[in-house]
Amino acid sequence: MKSEAAQQFRVVLVEDHPMFREQLAQLINKEPGMTVCGEADNIHDARQLIESKAPDIVIVDLTLKGPSGLELIKDLKAKEIDVPILVLSMHDEALYAERVLKAGARGYITKNEVSKEVMTAICAVLRGEIYLPSRIASRILESVASGRKGENGVTQLTDRELEVFELIGRGRSTREISDQLHLGVSTVDTYRARIKAKLHLENSSQLCHEAIRWVSSGQKAPV
Repeated sequence: MKSEAAQQFRVVLVEDHPMFREQLAQLINKEPGMTVCGEADNIHDARQLIESKAPDIVIVDLTLKGPSGLELIKDLKAKEIDVPILVLSMHDEALYAERVLKAGARGYITKNEVSKEVMTAICAVLRGEIYLPSRIASRILESVASGRKGENGVTQLTDRELEVFELIGRGRSTREISDQLHLGVSTVDTYRARIKAKLHLENSSQLCHEAIRWVSSGQKAPV
């Protein structure tokens, strides 16, 4: 977007890994016409930054301190804060790309991509486009065309159920999940029960085992 350098696009980064956030900020600040105007590692600070800085784009990771980046996207949409959002995450694209678009994001790209591809995604979203790498777009179109008939395992979990399932897999207790997601303990128990039913798991031991196995596998869709 060098032809628009005079405009100086303002970027807010929402990422809980300090080293990656620093590297991403350096990448963006080197680009003519772009500057990072704020950084946050949780959705509370991110909301305040976005409201005060009024950036042209927000780059969000899904894993943050406290509630997830997906909750931030939904919250901004609910409050009618009109800012383009690009998700940059390590999470499985087949499982999360469509979820973030439905929540209100304008693009999804994984941290495995090279710097040039990340900048391409940022520029596309700034132009008002929706950005997905071609392989992700093809999967989503195939999923829509099939009418979700093949939906099973973790793909059938709601956004919140998937978030709870991931935290279980990371060894968090019900109380810890309650504190991190700002939910009541009984609410977390309800989500656990729903997850067990959907994944056909008989007890909490099986739930923990499957969640740990899923996280260890890199959070690929099947379970």
